[in-house]
Amino acid sequence: MISLLSGFGLGLSLILAIGAQNAFVLRQGLRGEHVLTVVLICAISETILVTSGVLGFGALVEVVPLVIPAFRYGGAAFLIAYGARAAWAAWQGGLTLQAEGQNGSLRKTALAALAITWLNPHVYLDTVILLGSISTQYAAPLLFGLGCVLAAWVFFASLGFGAALLRPLFAKPSAWRVLDGLIALVMWAIAANLLFA
Repeated sequence: MISLLSGFGLGLSLILAIGAQNAFVLRQGLRGEHVLTVVLICAISETILVTSGVLGFGALVEVVPLVIPAFRYGGAAFLIAYGARAAWAAWQGGLTLQAEGQNGSLRKTALAALAITWLNPHVYLDTVILLGSISTQYAAPLLFGLGCVLAAWVFFASLGFGAALLRPLFAKPSAWRVLDGLIALVMWAIAANLLFA
């Protein structure tokens, strides 16, 4: 039980940080657009990554060090482009909650969720390497991993579906401009961190 609770607590603390994935889930939740798909993609991806780390994939990443730079530069390029798209939406303005919920196809949304999740090297550092190595310190590493996975499912479901509580605020076009501007800044800050850290 200690391993499970420790995994839940640590997994939740790592995933709470504002990042590209969380900003994307929040935005989709506010829009009410393909929320279940986005939540499932993020939670299932986290499950795969944590499980890989607990089962020893972190050691493979250490043996093949070129994996991290490849994801670093690919992820940075994607985040810069996504940030530019959000900045353009903030600049253009005029979008409301009702109009926003009508224009994203399921395919595009799913691909964006997959890209934001799998092209981010921080995901591998946090889930595969960090959580994988910490899990070895527990008597029941699989229960520790299960705790991390449960934290991811609880968090993504809460963020995606809980965003509906903020919808009255986002009925105003100006709120969308602020959100898109903040998302652009978060994306660019993460990209800069990837490139220059």
